[in-house]
Amino acid sequence: MDRLSATLLMTGAGAALATQAPINLRLARSIGTWPAALVSFTVGALVLFVICVVAGRLTNFSGVGGAPWWAFVGGAIGAALVTSTISTVGTLGAGGIAATAIAGQLTASVVIDRFGLFGLRSSALTLGKVAGILLLALGAWLILRER
Repeated sequence: MDRLSATLLMTGAGAALATQAPINLRLARSIGTWPAALVSFTVGALVLFVICVVAGRLTNFSGVGGAPWWAFVGGAIGAALVTSTISTVGTLGAGGIAATAIAGQLTASVVIDRFGLFGLRSSALTLGKVAGILLLALGAWLILRER
């Protein structure tokens, strides 16, 4: 995928992500936090199942045994993220959870890139990256202090 398409796709995904926590919170008010997270993941799993069937990719699991152990942790991280957003969106608001999650995500991502973790190519820690993290942290603080 080219860089522009990837940027547009992730911008759209980020915009959609802003709706996920308030939607899941509404469900949690009816059935509870943990069941709401379970329903959210179940619906997501069903959607992915249908996509795999339609795309003819349902049988493409032969290489799963060759993946490192940490390659299976992504689902648990996603479950923790969804449950955390359900638990905090009522307090922090959609903007607050987005700001804090993005600040944490960017900080961790820069560390992952710096050390080439999880099979990624290593990249230098630059003044621009550090400034970006600090500015994002400042932005998160500005959003949270108004709440």
